[in-house]
Formats: sequence, C-alpha cells, structure tokens
Amino acid sequence: MRSYKWIPRLLTAVPLALSLHSGLHAETVARYGISMADIPLTTGQPDRGAGAYQFTGHTIYDPLVAWEANIDSRPGKLIAGLATAWKVDPADNKKWTFTLRQGVKFHDGSDFKADAVIWNLDKVLADKSPQFDAKQSAQVRPRIPSIASYKKVSDYVVEITTKDVDALFPYQLPWFLVSSPAQWEKVGRDWNKFASQASGTGPFKLDKLVPRERAELVKNAAYWDKTRIAKTDRIVLLPIPDALTRANALLNGQVDIIETPPPDVLPQLKSSGFKLVKNVTPHVWPYHFSTFPGSPWTDIRVRKAANLAIDREGIVALMNGLAVPAVGQLDATSTWFGKPTFKIKYDLAAARALMAQAGYGPSKPLKAKIAIAQGGTGQMLSLPMNEYIQQSLAEIGIQIEFEVVELETLYLKWRSGAKGDINASKGVTAINLGYVTADPFYALTRFVDSRYIAPNGVNWGGYANPKMDATLNQIRTSFDVKTQDKLLAQVHQTMVDDALMLWVVHDVNPHAISPKVKGFVQAQHWFQDLTTIRM
Repeated sequence: MRSYKWIPRLLTAVPLALSLHSGLHAETVARYGISMADIPLTTGQPDRGAGAYQFTGHTIYDPLVAWEANIDSRPGKLIAGLATAWKVDPADNKKWTFTLRQGVKFHDGSDFKADAVIWNLDKVLADKSPQFDAKQSAQVRPRIPSIASYKKVSDYVVEITTKDVDALFPYQLPWFLVSSPAQWEKVGRDWNKFASQASGTGPFKLDKLVPRERAELVKNAAYWDKTRIAKTDRIVLLPIPDALTRANALLNGQVDIIETPPPDVLPQLKSSGFKLVKNVTPHVWPYHFSTFPGSPWTDIRVRKAANLAIDREGIVALMNGLAVPAVGQLDATSTWFGKPTFKIKYDLAAARALMAQAGYGPSKPLKAKIAIAQGGTGQMLSLPMNEYIQQSLAEIGIQIEFEVVELETLYLKWRSGAKGDINASKGVTAINLGYVTADPFYALTRFVDSRYIAPNGVNWGGYANPKMDATLNQIRTSFDVKTQDKLLAQVHQTMVDDALMLWVVHDVNPHAISPKVKGFVQAQHWFQDLTTIRM
C-alpha cells in the first residue's frame, strides 16, 4: 500500500497559494478533497470508475447524450448534450441519427462538428487510427458495447449503427465524452501532453494538473449551456485517499468539500458546523461471483448461503447510517425490482443448512479469494466493510482472503473478467466493486448478457442463461417503455433468484461541506454537476 505522507504538506501549501491567487483576481475557489489516490485521466475519458466523471469527465467535457445531474428531488433522466436530438431509423432499428448542437466551440477555440464526433469514436474504437488511445479506450469501450459502426452524414448529423437492435442504446452515451482534435494536433499528437493542456467543450477548463497532487479547473464563461455556467471561478481537486485525513483537512479549513467522510467523525463534523449531505443513490456495493467452471461459487446454494450470512443492519451501523441494506441489485422500490422468490435477509441457520447441503462445514470450509479496492470513490469504506464480510462468512464455513489493490487496478481486473490472467493466475473468483444502477443498461443488462462476457463487456463472472438472453433480446427490440419495464423486472428477479452476486448495501454518496459552500446539489446518481457550487 502506498504512503501518502505528502498529503499534509500539500494541504498546508494549497490554501495559502489559493488565497494569494484569489486576492489578485477576486476569484471564488472551492477546494474538493476526493477519495482517490490520483487525479483521474484528463484526456477525455476519465479512469477510476463512474465517480471520476464528476471530476474530470462532465466538468471538462460533454457527451452527445447527457444525464440530468443537477437535481436532488428525483432520479435524473437522459437530456440533450452535444446532440440536440436522436432517433432510431424506423426502417432499420439498428441505425440511430444524432443531430448535433451548432455554435459550440472547444476550449481551444476550434469548432465542434460531426468530424470531431467521428474522430473521438475512432479515438476509442479504431485501434488503427492515429489518435487511438489505449488508456481512454480501456475506460469507455466496455461502456459502449453496442456500437458497430458510425459515419458523418453532414456537418451536424452523425449516424451510429448498433451491432443488434438496441432500444436502450442511448443510455450508453453519457459515458462517451468528446475531446478536441485540433488541440491534439497542436500538442504534437501526444496524449500525455494533452493531459495537462486538455480541451473539451465542458463548463470548466483544465488550468493546472499535478499528478497525485491536484487538478485546478476554471470556469468556462463561454460555455454553450448558459443555464450551467459555473457559479465558482475555480475548483481545486485534491486526491486524499485516506478518509480520516480528508476529514481532518475539512476540519482544519484546508478543503471545503469532502466525499465519503469517516462515520466515526460525523459527530465532530456536525458539532463543528459542517453539513452532511446524502441522498438516495442508485449504487450498490456487492461481491460479483464467477460462475465459470471451477469457481467455488458455481453452486447456487453457496451463493445463497453467502447472501443469508450477512447482517446488513450491522454494516449500516458500522457506517453510522451512511448506507441502506440491499436486497438485490436494485432498491425494492425500483420499477425494475420484480418479485424474486429468494428473499435476501440475515438468517445464519438457513445459511449453514445450505452450506451443509453443498458439502461444506466446520471441518471442510469453502475457500475463496476476493479482489477488493483499498478505497476510492464508490467503494465506501472498503477495508472495514470487507473485514466485516470476511468475519460473517467465516461463521458459515466460507473462508475468504483478499487481494487488496488500488482502485484503477481493480477496474483493470474487472474489465479483464474472471477468466482473465490477471484474476485467474491469482485464484480470484469474486470481485468487490461498487456498481452504478441508475439505468437499465448500467443496472442490469450488462451483467447478465452472454454477449457481454468479459472482455467483450463487463459480465465479469461469465453468467450465461439462454432464457435470460431471450428476455434481453425482447428488451432490445421493444421501444415501448412499459414493455421494457416489465421485462427488466423479470431480469432483476432472475438475477436475485440465481443469487448472481452477494448484495450488501446501497450507498448514499455522503459529502461533508463547509458552511461557506452554497448550492451543492447531491444528485441521485454517481454523476454530479459541480457547476452549481457557490462560495
């Protein structure tokens, strides 16, 4: 595990530097302590998971189809981004036409047109193109698996063809972000140089990047969406992976906002005048099992036993209330929850009975290795929570050991799938990774579609069920929302009845903020709109 001894030194220096800078220019500055060990990629497609999109994704860049992330009273929805409209061809449901927004400029002053969209699709999907970037491709290719081909129709119209008819395809596009071809040429066709001289069309511009120390984003006063002009002149992102160090930085006035405060420090934060912000968050914290032959999790009795062995209320207490028990991939109030027959609850006797039926007991424990993150956005309090799970599973004869890795390494292991050498060579048969569950593709279909078995997608454990595939085909070819909802409920119901994962809790994405911070909106998503922050 890395040492972060540089953090206190950095945090001591940053407030003084910013106060001098703001004194000269009367800037408003918000300092954000993030839970990552490094600044996510700034070239267009951020690494370090879904949480990174609020930092170096939807700040510097825009997608064709955006997600509403500036409201907290209800779930967001798909909205126009760099595309003002999109529609499927009634004669060929594989073809989608996107009408592009006119008058948009990249931060470097170049125009946004169809050529830029095609260039960016090549950047992540066409490995023979000059601008292809393996780092960015690795992040977004699994998120846009439906794309087969694409072409420019005119300066402001692009056509994308999917591999199969896919009515849910637009949900994939908020993850595909558009960076400037002209800027890439200007910096000598070098993505490493582009990282510190980034250019997108987003509401913030990258002003400064110091890897593992900070990124400084400044307001794009010329942003095309006048309703989302940033309310703060400068946002400074400071990677502080240790939760206690983040909390101390907030208490000491070195940062203004932190994510994932440690539960045991909440009373001190509140008594010191800091505000805790949390919300319903479509995000689940599970163990994703391998169902490939040879995995100890192939026996459904073992998977069900594991689910019955966890006292989720105990974990909520461990989190000081900053979590909600999970009884499936989705919250039970979801339209897509369905009516599973397997009821997830805490029942040690039933769990032990299932383990005995599967041939395990005190004298013959089941052993397994789980890959987990040391921390990071979306992973909640990874180490304490995993230790709790480890002790709970030991009570029913499941002995697990952990391979603890840095978050981006965990994502690499995830994209590689259970059969990938990075997992198989280490004997890893389950992975603990927080999942966004805001839309049908991200919540459900990508995990159970046999076409998306890794590395073709993120069906990590190799789940293959012909009946499930048939249901997914019906969903893809139905453009009626009510029909989709009914079929999606069947998908979730089957996932739970098959105990595809060990579901533990749903996150509430807690943030602690200084009284100086106004306008912070905790959206019901892992996407967050930082333009609303005022100081």
